[in-house]
Amino acid sequence: MTDTLIPSEFKTISDTGEIEGYASTFGNRDLVGDIVQPGAFTKSLAGRAAADVLMLWGHDHKRLIGVWTEIAEDTVGLRVKGRILTETRDGAEAFAFAKAGAAKGLSIGYRTIRSRQDRERKARLLDEVDLGEISLLPLGANPRARVERVKSHDPDRARRLVAQLNAAAAALRA
Repeated sequence: MTDTLIPSEFKTISDTGEIEGYASTFGNRDLVGDIVQPGAFTKSLAGRAAADVLMLWGHDHKRLIGVWTEIAEDTVGLRVKGRILTETRDGAEAFAFAKAGAAKGLSIGYRTIRSRQDRERKARLLDEVDLGEISLLPLGANPRARVERVKSHDPDRARRLVAQLNAAAAALRA
């Protein structure tokens, strides 16, 4: 076995920046009186890559913080997975807040295509929307739309793994 196949030393394992959760949920009235209906995102998402939907920090179009890798409707709502770019200033800030639990909310930015009023529930029912962006923020209009998982490394676990990999690499070179 040659040394070119075995790294001489592993130095670091970084945060992944991955988050996942629900950007919108179906059937519940949000704080502005909207209720998103199942299927509201179907046409907007058809033929569109997840990365084409912006990931913003607090609906600020000047603060792009990452990229969505998966966006799909399920029975609960709009399920999302993405990666915050921790290499950027805004991304690092957003990820730090997400890891600490201070930024748990997800919120959608959209253009209404088709809606109707529900006088009984005093709500606007969103039947079809054109999704433009999904933002990470402390609290969104829909309290059920939130980050469920922030993937981060445990620094002590990472250090142990690096030490184990370095020991294994040294043993293989010996």
